[in-house]
Amino acid sequence: MKLTDGFGRNITYLRLSVTDRCNYRCVYCMAEDMTFLPRAQVLSLEESAEICATFVELGVDKIRITGGEPLVRRDIDALFRQVGQLPSLRELTLTTNGSYLAKYASHLHSAGVKRINVSLDTLDPEQFQELTRFGQLQEVLDGIQAARAAGIERIKLNAVILKNRNFSQVLPLVEFALQHDLDISFIEEMPLGQVSEHGRQEEFCASADIRELIQGRYPLLPTATTTAGPSRYWQIPGRDNLIGFISPHSDNFCSSCNRIRVTAEGKLILCLGNEHSLDLKAIMRRYPGERERLKAAIVAAMGNKPEKHHFYEDDAPQIVRFMNSTGG
Repeated sequence: MKLTDGFGRNITYLRLSVTDRCNYRCVYCMAEDMTFLPRAQVLSLEESAEICATFVELGVDKIRITGGEPLVRRDIDALFRQVGQLPSLRELTLTTNGSYLAKYASHLHSAGVKRINVSLDTLDPEQFQELTRFGQLQEVLDGIQAARAAGIERIKLNAVILKNRNFSQVLPLVEFALQHDLDISFIEEMPLGQVSEHGRQEEFCASADIRELIQGRYPLLPTATTTAGPSRYWQIPGRDNLIGFISPHSDNFCSSCNRIRVTAEGKLILCLGNEHSLDLKAIMRRYPGERERLKAAIVAAMGNKPEKHHFYEDDAPQIVRFMNSTGG
């Protein structure tokens, strides 16, 4: 059995959330006063490992561990070690806010993690604290350095750009990436959940506007390079750094979607911008150890994967769940 949806797209990439909790409260991602899932509703690490093994047997060859902030999960290094040993898994990665990287970088490298994404929206310490509400920029910078020292081969920054808040940080972030041999992707804000600190449409910043700003200082050439995710990459001639753009609004990438998500409570999310889901945790807890049953349910669910996302309905956000509950 392989994972192919009703539109002929092969699913080879799983994003698995291990927690909805985070030590930050980024203004575009969460409310300041969050209610998190009770422990009993969250997948155990053993259940998470079983889900990963099941998807690998179904042809998934890339797994990204996400959250919330995945590195706040107790004993998370054990999950990385177990998943990293799965046969035929081509790549194990994670997305992190970087605050715990100094603690876990060597464990991640030992588990076989070669690439990581670090969320970093600004290099201004005060603005960083405003955007994250609780974050300290220096912790993230120290974490990036620790990851490099540990031998992580490729580190990519992910920056969500809000037009009236951190657009001025685009060039400093590019220069930081070039200086420290990092890749970077600029992301159009995902309209998930209701936020109170800004209007999403007023703050929307299109990838084309960011690219135009960068091209005012650096020549950019499109590249066919892909990392199996939604970024479309450009490069500065003579440099190895990748400069990517994730454009769910202005440059829809649904036609080539190869991704599915599993939330921290075990729901298979077939599309980030739709509510189609399957409760894998319920199946696993009702039929423990029956991997073939789980695989059959996942394969059957692929018929419900929609052709494209629908973030808005009548100009209002359609998806009420926050990004932390879905998995980044």
